[in-house]
Amino acid sequence: MERRGVVTFKGTPVTLQGRDVRVGDVAPNFTAIDRDMQPVKLDSLKGGIVIISVVPSLDTPVCELQTRRFNEEAEKLKVKLVTISMDLPFAQRRFCDSFKIENITMLSDYKDREFGQRYGMYIEELGLLARGVFIVNAEGMLAYKQMVKEIGEQPDYDAVLSEAKKLGA
Repeated sequence: MERRGVVTFKGTPVTLQGRDVRVGDVAPNFTAIDRDMQPVKLDSLKGGIVIISVVPSLDTPVCELQTRRFNEEAEKLKVKLVTISMDLPFAQRRFCDSFKIENITMLSDYKDREFGQRYGMYIEELGLLARGVFIVNAEGMLAYKQMVKEIGEQPDYDAVLSEAKKLGA
């Protein structure tokens, strides 16, 4: 499934591939690769609230800000926080070591693009993931979804944190 114009890159509409998941859906399971090159399934993180922060590339200023902000917030919340990107696990490890990112599970979708396809976040033209945030509740349902319209902009952190707190984070 392809969707065009949902998000833009530098003002130009791009094509998202994959399913358009909706709040209230069962959160699609996916497998991605962690910093130690091990496969991790979303199902292994369920049981509590999971915030999935999606970034195109950690080596950009906005993605860095987003990841650092959620790392800080994760200390205050009772959630599992995941950041997922197409960055290779080696680059994710370097990034986390550089910025002392210790409160986030870093996952890479580089291998199978399973997250990108199952959540409708894979950008065909760029080979990257669109920017967004998803919250999966303790029952494994998608409780919140935020697609950032312009890939170069930050998400609405207050909206994400407010929703997480409503769910008991």
